[in-house]
Amino acid sequence: RVQLVESGGGSVQAGGSLRLSCKVSGYTYTTGCLAWFRQVPGKEREGVASFSFELGSSTDYADSVKGRFTISQDSAKNTVYLQMTTLNPEDTAMYYCAARSGTCYLAASWYTVWGQGTQVTVSS
Repeated sequence: RVQLVESGGGSVQAGGSLRLSCKVSGYTYTTGCLAWFRQVPGKEREGVASFSFELGSSTDYADSVKGRFTISQDSAKNTVYLQMTTLNPEDTAMYYCAARSGTCYLAASWYTVWGQGTQVTVSS
């Protein structure tokens, strides 16, 4: 079965950078979508970025992270990355990787496969 394992979270100061990784096992994505979401306690899971294998490797981002975050994938490693720069305290959250077949959406309800999450904490 498909498994997603996130890594790379940690604590950084505002203005810093982190790179999250999501290792996919049990399936090689050549179609469909891999995406990153984040969630803070008491709030809904928020879509951050998506990578579509079906639209010429197109990407999409939440407005709150455009210009600061970059999603990419390494097919040889079956891994998707989220490079995060210019981090601010509002980026503090648990970050999750998710996968689905078909079109990408930045809405959690569309995804059926999830990783366990990796915590990102940004201090001011």
